[in-house]
Amino acid sequence: MVTKPVVVLFDVDETLVHTGGSGARSWSAAFEKLHGVPADIGQHSSAGETDPQVAVQTFRGVLGRNPSADELDNIYAQYLLHLADDIWISEQYKVLPGAEKLLSRLVEAGVILGLVSGAMEGAARTKLMPANLNRFFLFGAYGSDSADRGELTSLAVAKAARLHDTLTPDQVFVVGDTPRDIDAAKQAGAVSIGVATGHYSTGELLAAGAAYVLESLEQAFPGL
Repeated sequence: MVTKPVVVLFDVDETLVHTGGSGARSWSAAFEKLHGVPADIGQHSSAGETDPQVAVQTFRGVLGRNPSADELDNIYAQYLLHLADDIWISEQYKVLPGAEKLLSRLVEAGVILGLVSGAMEGAARTKLMPANLNRFFLFGAYGSDSADRGELTSLAVAKAARLHDTLTPDQVFVVGDTPRDIDAAKQAGAVSIGVATGHYSTGELLAAGAAYVLESLEQAFPGL
């Protein structure tokens, strides 16, 4: 029998929403404005990487050198400014099937909800705004907290323990769409739930070691 979760942490991109390319367009716009060259993050990064990883690898790939701290700060700022406008006009933006209904059910069941996203905090929250999903999440940990997804997931679990002082890691479920999400959950001692709404199949998520795998968030959620 599956134990009911006390806390559930959700990834954002391709787990809760699909932004319709808004993030990629905003990275490209930031590089073009600051360095005069557009940048395709898809050529330099892969699903599940954190925003700091995406920024550094794209910078190296496009400009052929490592960025300075000041250069990264400027890229992050311009990226977020562009995203804040683009997300509202992204024609293919959508909430993924079952997401809002599941969040409502979890809240009604007394489960604490948080975000665990490789995006910078501002970007993660911005991506949820058109869908009005921010209202479900009390807290989170983000790529702006750590470039390492395992570390930021452990931080999210630690934050959750401040809200529920008897919490143990195995009472925390982490939901994500990539093997990196699964690995991070395992590093944090949490229960990993893969959802095959992104670039990875149920088989690939099972092979990554997910405790549970869903085709979509419309399926029965473990512990509910």
